[in-house]
Amino acid sequence: MADDFSIAAGSPEPATVAALLDSLPSWFAQPDSNALFRDAWKAAGHAHEPRVSVSRSILPLIDDETRHYFGLRAQADSQDQVGWLDGGNARFGRSYIGEPDKIAAELAQDAAVQAADTVLVTVPNQLGVEFNARILESIARDIRPSLG
Repeated sequence: MADDFSIAAGSPEPATVAALLDSLPSWFAQPDSNALFRDAWKAAGHAHEPRVSVSRSILPLIDDETRHYFGLRAQADSQDQVGWLDGGNARFGRSYIGEPDKIAAELAQDAAVQAADTVLVTVPNQLGVEFNARILESIARDIRPSLG
């Protein structure tokens, strides 16, 4: 059961602590945290390899409805966001909003995505199942194949 748990943080400091805890084999990270975590994991002498995950908001603009909801946000959300989490500064990955081919090219340049074992896709669940099914279908069909 321990292999089913994960830990996440928006800053590098928890990476070293997480690596010491053999019961937390999956780590959600940005590129700098990813390297710290993997180094600390190895130094702690754990027998198995950890899985490293990142989350990204991926919103392909595929029809008038998606352009209506997210077209203007594409410019504002196109870089990492900085916020406050658990009493300290935290960095959150940028949102990828745009045409599917543009998103695929940008994700291919995202160091954290390329170094991760898993990419968790966040979608706007408040817009309902049908809307999100269209978004996820486009991600699977139009974006994922180009990422290898």
